[in-house]
Amino acid sequence: MNKIHISGSLAYDHIMDFPGLFKDHFIPGKLHNINVSFNIETYRENFGGTAGNVAYSLDLLGEDVSILATVGNDFARYRAYLDGLGIDTDSIHTNDTEVTASAYIMTDQADNQIAAFHPGALATPYGTDVPVIENSLAIISAGCLDDMRAMPDIYRGNGVHFLFDPGQTIPALTGNDLRNGIVDAHTVFANDYEFAMISEKTGWKEADVIRSAQTLVITLGGEGSRVITKNGEVIVKAVPATTLKDPTGAGDAYRAGYIKGLQLKMSPAECAQLGSAVAVYAVESYGTQNHHFTLTELNERYLNTYRKALALS
Repeated sequence: MNKIHISGSLAYDHIMDFPGLFKDHFIPGKLHNINVSFNIETYRENFGGTAGNVAYSLDLLGEDVSILATVGNDFARYRAYLDGLGIDTDSIHTNDTEVTASAYIMTDQADNQIAAFHPGALATPYGTDVPVIENSLAIISAGCLDDMRAMPDIYRGNGVHFLFDPGQTIPALTGNDLRNGIVDAHTVFANDYEFAMISEKTGWKEADVIRSAQTLVITLGGEGSRVITKNGEVIVKAVPATTLKDPTGAGDAYRAGYIKGLQLKMSPAECAQLGSAVAVYAVESYGTQNHHFTLTELNERYLNTYRKALALS
């Protein structure tokens, strides 16, 4: 089976928990002059980034992946970690004059997040030597803006089925950039807030997206997801979590499960169900690449929620 190509970010994640609510510390009428410091309860550095997170969960699912991203001169320990997992790192580019991207993410008790991101080497475009095999799968995740603009054209021009997941880069992309990523996409991903931004920037509503892409998936956190195709809409309930530790990276885990479903020739709604089953492990763990499951455990989780068995391989 062909490798799944994952473009996006590789980053060192600095994850912090705030034992309160952000909203309690912002004063209405003073938002033009914010000066707030939050004392955090927990801090950890983790290996992360959209591409790294998706690759990690796809590896748990038994898929062969390659990561298309640029890293910096401090990437050695992250590379050793990926190599130890058996994830191909040969496709990763290095810019020796920059540091690897870093994300600083603070989450409150209502799962609201405040984040800062330093791209470092990630701002360096990957270039045109993107491996392409007709009818293979690729996901374009939030990462280098130049790559997000270029890769849809590379993939559609070579018969690659690509999924478009602009996520955190939506504010930095233009309406034309977003429309270019949507046109001919196999699947477009966004949470409900992100889709509102996409709609505002592009002028496209859900129906407009579906005229250009095969499937639109709008995730709703613990409420599940909406899967919209030309045949209509299906609401997919979420797999319930036994505990909520950290929502960071759950969306990337969801994408990995969805892609695994595509590999198994599942319907879009079933792909979303598998996405939810993988994502729940992420929210039950602290960090974006610290969750674990066996295929047997995943099948049991899926069966308990959706009352049917998976044929995982």
